[in-house]
Amino acid sequence: MLRPLIGSGGAAGPILSHRRVLLRPPLSRDYHAWARLRQQSRAFLEPWEPTWPPDSLSRSAYRSRLRHYERDQREGWGYTLFVLRRDDQELLGGITLGNLRRGVAQCCSLGYWMGEPHARQGYMSEALFATLDFAFGTLGLHRAEAACLPHNAASRGLLEKLGFREEGLARGYLRIAGRWQDHVLYAQLAEEFQERRGELREGLGKPDASR
Repeated sequence: MLRPLIGSGGAAGPILSHRRVLLRPPLSRDYHAWARLRQQSRAFLEPWEPTWPPDSLSRSAYRSRLRHYERDQREGWGYTLFVLRRDDQELLGGITLGNLRRGVAQCCSLGYWMGEPHARQGYMSEALFATLDFAFGTLGLHRAEAACLPHNAASRGLLEKLGFREEGLARGYLRIAGRWQDHVLYAQLAEEFQERRGELREGLGKPDASR
Protein backbone atom coordinates (compact mmCIF):
# COMPACT_ATOMS: atom_id res chain seq x y z
CA MET A 1 0.00 0.00 0.00
CA LEU A 2 1.25 3.53 -0.83
CA ARG A 3 0.22 6.39 1.42
CA PRO A 4 1.68 9.63 2.84
CA LEU A 5 3.89 9.34 5.90
CA ILE A 6 3.30 11.88 8.67
CA GLY A 7 6.35 14.10 9.00
CA SER A 8 7.92 12.89 5.77
CA GLY A 9 7.34 16.08 3.82
CA GLY A 10 4.43 14.50 1.98
CA ALA A 11 6.40 11.75 0.27
CA ALA A 12 4.39 8.60 -0.28
CA GLY A 13 5.84 5.21 0.48
CA PRO A 14 4.87 1.60 1.04
CA ILE A 15 3.54 0.76 4.49
CA LEU A 16 3.84 -3.01 4.98
CA SER A 17 3.27 -5.29 7.93
CA HIS A 18 3.19 -8.91 8.98
CA ARG A 19 2.52 -10.07 12.52
CA ARG A 20 5.17 -8.43 14.74
CA VAL A 21 6.79 -6.11 12.19
CA LEU A 22 5.97 -2.90 10.36
CA LEU A 23 7.90 -1.68 7.32
CA ARG A 24 8.06 1.91 6.06
CA PRO A 25 10.50 4.26 4.33
CA PRO A 26 13.23 5.83 6.50
CA LEU A 27 12.50 9.33 7.84
CA SER A 28 14.74 12.16 9.03
CA ARG A 29 13.65 11.57 12.60
CA ASP A 30 14.99 7.99 12.47
CA TYR A 31 18.60 9.15 12.36
CA HIS A 32 19.52 8.64 16.02
CA ALA A 33 17.90 5.19 16.24
CA TRP A 34 19.54 4.13 12.96
CA ALA A 35 23.02 5.38 13.92
CA ARG A 36 22.78 3.83 17.38
CA LEU A 37 21.69 0.42 16.07
CA ARG A 38 24.27 0.37 13.28
CA GLN A 39 27.09 1.31 15.68
CA GLN A 40 25.93 -1.26 18.22
CA SER A 41 25.87 -3.92 15.48
CA ARG A 42 28.99 -2.88 13.59
CA ALA A 43 31.10 -5.97 14.25
CA PHE A 44 28.07 -8.14 13.49
CA LEU A 45 27.33 -6.45 10.14
CA GLU A 46 30.71 -5.50 8.67
CA PRO A 47 31.67 -9.01 7.41
CA TRP A 48 28.58 -9.04 5.16
CA GLU A 49 28.56 -5.46 3.84
CA PRO A 50 30.66 -3.10 1.70
CA THR A 51 33.41 -1.36 3.65
CA TRP A 52 31.96 1.38 5.86
CA PRO A 53 33.29 4.87 4.98
CA PRO A 54 34.74 6.87 7.91
CA ASP A 55 31.62 9.07 8.00
CA SER A 56 29.15 6.25 7.45
CA LEU A 57 27.16 7.01 10.62
CA SER A 58 27.19 10.80 10.34
CA ARG A 59 24.01 12.84 9.99
CA SER A 60 25.15 14.15 6.60
CA ALA A 61 25.70 10.61 5.34
CA TYR A 62 22.23 9.66 6.56
CA ARG A 63 20.69 12.65 4.77
CA SER A 64 22.49 11.60 1.59
CA ARG A 65 21.03 8.12 1.97
CA LEU A 66 17.53 9.56 2.31
CA ARG A 67 17.94 11.58 -0.89
CA HIS A 68 19.15 8.46 -2.68
CA TYR A 69 16.22 6.39 -1.39
CA GLU A 70 13.68 9.05 -2.36
CA ARG A 71 15.14 9.33 -5.87
CA ASP A 72 15.05 5.56 -6.37
CA GLN A 73 11.41 5.40 -5.31
CA ARG A 74 10.42 8.44 -7.39
CA GLU A 75 12.08 7.00 -10.50
CA GLY A 76 10.66 3.53 -9.90
CA TRP A 77 14.08 1.96 -9.39
CA GLY A 78 13.43 0.49 -5.96
CA TYR A 79 12.33 0.88 -2.35
CA THR A 80 14.27 1.04 0.90
CA LEU A 81 12.31 0.20 4.04
CA PHE A 82 13.09 0.22 7.73
CA VAL A 83 11.87 -2.78 9.72
CA LEU A 84 10.21 -1.75 12.99
CA ARG A 85 8.75 -3.81 15.80
CA ARG A 86 5.03 -3.17 15.62
CA ASP A 87 4.42 -2.98 19.37
CA ASP A 88 6.87 -0.22 20.27
CA GLN A 89 8.17 1.06 16.88
CA GLU A 90 11.76 0.11 17.75
CA LEU A 91 14.05 -0.03 14.73
CA LEU A 92 15.16 -3.60 14.01
CA GLY A 93 16.86 -3.45 10.61
CA GLY A 94 16.25 -2.66 6.96
CA ILE A 95 15.32 -4.12 3.57
CA THR A 96 16.08 -2.86 0.07
CA LEU A 97 13.97 -3.91 -2.88
CA GLY A 98 16.28 -2.57 -5.57
CA ASN A 99 17.47 -2.82 -9.15
CA LEU A 100 13.82 -2.97 -10.20
CA ARG A 101 13.54 -3.87 -13.89
CA ARG A 102 10.32 -3.63 -15.85
CA GLY A 103 9.72 -4.56 -19.49
CA VAL A 104 10.35 -8.21 -20.24
CA ALA A 105 12.20 -8.76 -16.91
CA GLN A 106 9.71 -7.65 -14.20
CA CYS A 107 12.39 -8.43 -11.63
CA CYS A 108 14.02 -7.00 -8.50
CA SER A 109 16.94 -7.67 -6.15
CA LEU A 110 16.59 -7.97 -2.38
CA GLY A 111 19.08 -6.89 0.26
CA TYR A 112 18.59 -6.81 4.02
CA TRP A 113 20.28 -6.22 7.37
CA MET A 114 19.24 -6.88 10.95
CA GLY A 115 20.62 -5.26 14.09
CA GLU A 116 22.48 -7.73 16.28
CA PRO A 117 20.16 -7.37 19.34
CA HIS A 118 17.21 -8.44 17.19
CA ALA A 119 18.79 -11.25 15.16
CA ARG A 120 17.62 -14.87 15.29
CA GLN A 121 14.16 -13.97 16.54
CA GLY A 122 12.27 -14.44 13.27
CA TYR A 123 11.75 -10.74 12.58
CA MET A 124 13.52 -10.74 9.22
CA SER A 125 11.56 -13.70 7.89
CA GLU A 126 8.34 -11.80 8.64
CA ALA A 127 9.70 -8.62 7.06
CA LEU A 128 10.84 -10.40 3.90
CA PHE A 129 7.47 -12.14 3.58
CA ALA A 130 5.73 -8.74 3.64
CA THR A 131 8.23 -7.38 1.10
CA LEU A 132 7.74 -10.32 -1.27
CA ASP A 133 3.98 -9.98 -0.94
CA PHE A 134 4.36 -6.33 -1.96
CA ALA A 135 6.76 -7.12 -4.81
CA PHE A 136 4.70 -9.90 -6.37
CA GLY A 137 1.28 -8.46 -5.49
CA THR A 138 1.22 -4.65 -5.52
CA LEU A 139 4.17 -4.19 -7.90
CA GLY A 140 3.25 -7.17 -10.10
CA LEU A 141 6.84 -8.42 -10.43
CA HIS A 142 7.59 -11.88 -11.73
CA ARG A 143 10.96 -12.64 -10.13
CA ALA A 144 12.88 -11.69 -6.99
CA GLU A 145 16.61 -12.28 -6.71
CA ALA A 146 19.03 -12.30 -3.76
CA ALA A 147 22.71 -13.08 -3.29
CA CYS A 148 24.73 -14.00 -0.23
CA LEU A 149 28.24 -15.10 0.66
CA PRO A 150 28.67 -18.88 0.50
CA HIS A 151 29.64 -19.08 4.18
CA ASN A 152 26.69 -16.98 5.38
CA ALA A 153 24.66 -19.93 6.61
CA ALA A 154 22.10 -17.72 8.38
CA SER A 155 21.23 -15.75 5.25
CA ARG A 156 21.11 -18.85 3.07
CA GLY A 157 18.82 -20.57 5.54
CA LEU A 158 16.54 -17.55 5.63
CA LEU A 159 16.20 -17.40 1.85
CA GLU A 160 15.53 -21.12 1.58
CA LYS A 161 12.94 -20.91 4.37
CA LEU A 162 11.11 -18.28 2.30
CA GLY A 163 11.11 -20.46 -0.80
CA PHE A 164 14.09 -19.10 -2.73
CA ARG A 165 15.96 -21.57 -4.89
CA GLU A 166 19.72 -21.64 -5.32
CA GLU A 167 20.63 -20.96 -8.94
CA GLY A 168 24.42 -20.87 -9.01
CA LEU A 169 27.64 -19.20 -7.95
CA ALA A 170 28.71 -15.77 -9.23
CA ARG A 171 32.48 -15.34 -9.03
CA GLY A 172 33.77 -12.04 -7.66
CA TYR A 173 30.19 -10.78 -7.63
CA LEU A 174 30.33 -7.96 -5.05
CA ARG A 175 33.03 -6.07 -3.15
CA ILE A 176 32.26 -7.00 0.47
CA ALA A 177 34.44 -6.23 3.50
CA GLY A 178 37.06 -4.69 1.21
CA ARG A 179 37.48 -7.48 -1.34
CA TRP A 180 35.67 -8.99 -4.30
CA GLN A 181 33.89 -12.10 -3.13
CA ASP A 182 31.91 -14.93 -4.70
CA HIS A 183 28.18 -15.03 -3.99
CA VAL A 184 25.55 -17.74 -4.13
CA LEU A 185 22.61 -16.58 -6.26
CA TYR A 186 19.02 -17.26 -5.23
CA ALA A 187 15.70 -16.44 -6.89
CA GLN A 188 11.98 -16.95 -6.46
CA LEU A 189 9.17 -16.59 -9.01
CA ALA A 190 5.78 -15.04 -8.34
CA GLU A 191 3.92 -18.28 -8.97
CA GLU A 192 6.18 -20.15 -6.53
CA PHE A 193 5.52 -17.58 -3.84
CA GLN A 194 1.77 -17.65 -4.44
CA GLU A 195 1.72 -21.45 -4.15
CA ARG A 196 3.28 -21.26 -0.69
CA ARG A 197 1.89 -17.91 0.44
CA GLY A 198 -0.66 -19.33 2.90
CA GLU A 199 1.82 -21.80 4.38
CA LEU A 200 4.46 -19.10 4.78
CA ARG A 201 2.02 -16.62 6.26
CA GLU A 202 1.14 -19.05 9.04
CA GLY A 203 4.59 -20.49 9.65
CA LEU A 204 6.87 -17.45 9.77
CA GLY A 205 7.85 -15.47 12.82
CA LYS A 206 9.36 -18.23 14.92
CA PRO A 207 12.91 -17.72 16.29
CA ASP A 208 15.53 -18.99 13.85
CA ALA A 209 19.12 -18.43 12.76
CA SER A 210 18.36 -15.60 10.35
CA ARG A 211 19.74 -12.11 10.60
